[in-house]
Amino acid sequence: MAPKKPVTKAAAKAPKVPETLLKKLKSKKERKVRLAKALVANKKSRAVKRKEMFKRSEKYLLNHKRFLRRELALKKDAAKTGNFYVPAEAKVAFVMRIRGINGVHPRPRKVMQLLRLRQINNGVFVKLNKATINMLRVAEPYLCWGFPSLKTTRQLVYKRGHIKVSGQRKPITDNAVIERWLGKKGIICVEDLINEIHTCGPAFKYAANFLWPMKLSNPLGGWRKKNLHWVDGGDYGNREALVNKLVSRMI
Repeated sequence: MAPKKPVTKAAAKAPKVPETLLKKLKSKKERKVRLAKALVANKKSRAVKRKEMFKRSEKYLLNHKRFLRRELALKKDAAKTGNFYVPAEAKVAFVMRIRGINGVHPRPRKVMQLLRLRQINNGVFVKLNKATINMLRVAEPYLCWGFPSLKTTRQLVYKRGHIKVSGQRKPITDNAVIERWLGKKGIICVEDLINEIHTCGPAFKYAANFLWPMKLSNPLGGWRKKNLHWVDGGDYGNREALVNKLVSRMI
C-alpha cells in the first residue's frame, strides 16, 4: 500500500469552488462565445445588405434617367411631325394644408382628417384615383397640391421625413427600422421608400402611411392670397409640376 502524501496547511485551508459558481462561469463563457459569433454574423449580413441597398439605389437612378430620355425622345419625335406629345397622367400628388378650419363645413373638415392633414403646412403623399381626386375637390379651398418630382420627393423624405412607429413620431435614423416594419413589402431602405412613393408601386399605401405627415414651414417670401385659387393669383388648388418650386421654399 502506497504511503499517503502529507497534506500541507495551505492545501487544507483552500476552500472548494462551489458547483453553482462553476456552472455560472461556464454559462458566462458560453454566452460570450455566442455573442462574439452573433456580432461577426451580424457584421457580415450588414455588409451584404449595404451592397444590396447600393445596387438598388443605382438601379432606381438608371430607371429614372431612362424614363427622362424616353420622354424627351417622344417629345422630339412629336415635334418633328408637327404634333404634340401628351405625357401620362400623374399617379401621385403631394398635398399640403394651407388654411385652418374655423367655420368650415363638416365635409371638407372630414376630408382633411382622412388625409391626415390636421395642422396648417402639413403635407402628405396621396395616390391619385377617382376617389382621392373627388376628395381633393371637396376640400380644395383649404389645400394646395401638385405632382412632385423625384428630387422633391427625396428632399421631403430626407429633410422632413419622420416615420410612425407604434403610433409615435420617430425620426428616420437607420435603415433597419424601415426593414423591420416594411421588409415584408420589399422595402428595406430609404431609397426603396422614396422609389415606392415616387413610382406609386404596389406597396404605396403602406409606404405613405408609414411616413408621418410632414411638417413644413411657411414658404420663403410668404403666401400670396390663401382665399383665391392659384389660377386667379392665389394659393389654393392644383399647381401640377409647379408645386416643386413651392415645396423647395417650404423645406
